Amino acid sequence: MLSADLHVHTSCSGDGESKVEDVIASARAAGLDAIALTDHDTTEGCRIAAGISSDILIISGVEVSTRQGHVLALGVCGPVPKGLDVLETINLIHSMGGVAILPHPFHRYRHGVALKVKEALEAADAIEVFNSRYILGGANRKAYRYARRLGKPMVAGSDAHNCRYIGYGRTLIDAERSVAGILEAIRTGKTRPSGKRTPVRTYTKQSLRNSWRKLKGRITR
Repeated sequence: MLSADLHVHTSCSGDGESKVEDVIASARAAGLDAIALTDHDTTEGCRIAAGISSDILIISGVEVSTRQGHVLALGVCGPVPKGLDVLETINLIHSMGGVAILPHPFHRYRHGVALKVKEALEAADAIEVFNSRYILGGANRKAYRYARRLGKPMVAGSDAHNCRYIGYGRTLIDAERSVAGILEAIRTGKTRPSGKRTPVRTYTKQSLRNSWRKLKGRITR
């Protein structure tokens, strides 16, 4: 079984705090076999990671901002356009040979797409049923119930915006040690989600800082 964190941000995201090399080093220290770099609407972190020698498998990815919320695209080599309809985005990810995962699909304040488009749950390849950045956990539990009802593969991710918390959400994967093997195992449901909660103080602090950053951006326009 391989251990992977399938939802990780670097400083290439507008709200990420850690450099790509520090993210990879932290993944190794956490005992992970693989991580998916899923910065917001950019694959720049993946480009940087390609030039870093490491025994950690790096899955190229991006967290895409659709009109209705966020979708993780794993195994894509280039950027996925933002601002499209979520179902159109999922189809585009598939045409690029990637895996489409719905992250935090029922989280109201973090762009959960399933709150607006339930059909996205069926269209996606997998559902993130454990996201380590939560306070009460109700959104995670709801995602788990829907994934089980639909028979969808379940995954977990830390959604780490600081490398200290990489591995707080991890997916155990029955696959050969390769990116292609991991992606195929996700598609076929050979996964098991696990993890622990990111400290509430850290999560709320980051959320407040991100909200202020967005507000400040609107004021200065």
